[in-house]
Amino acid sequence: MTEQVRITATENGPLSVKGPITIVDQDSNQYDLGGRKRVALCRCGGSTTKPFCDGTHSRIGFQAAERAVAEADAHAEQRAS
Repeated sequence: MTEQVRITATENGPLSVKGPITIVDQDSNQYDLGGRKRVALCRCGGSTTKPFCDGTHSRIGFQAAERAVAEADAHAEQRAS
C-alpha cells in the first residue's frame, strides 16, 4: 500500500504535512527536507523561514479563519432560508 500525504490545519498554527512529500519553489527548485516525512508550513505569513513555520504565529497572535468562515457560511444560509 502506498503511503498517503496528510495535511492538517493546526489550530491557529501551521499546516502540518505528513507523508512522502516534495516541496518546490516557483522556479521548480526542490527544498532539501533531509529525508523528513513531516513538515510544518507557514499559514500566518510571518515566518522568516518560509515556506516553513518558525513559530511566528504565536508571537503575532495569528487567528485562523476555518471556524469563522464555517460559522459565517452557516449564518448566511440561515438568513437566506
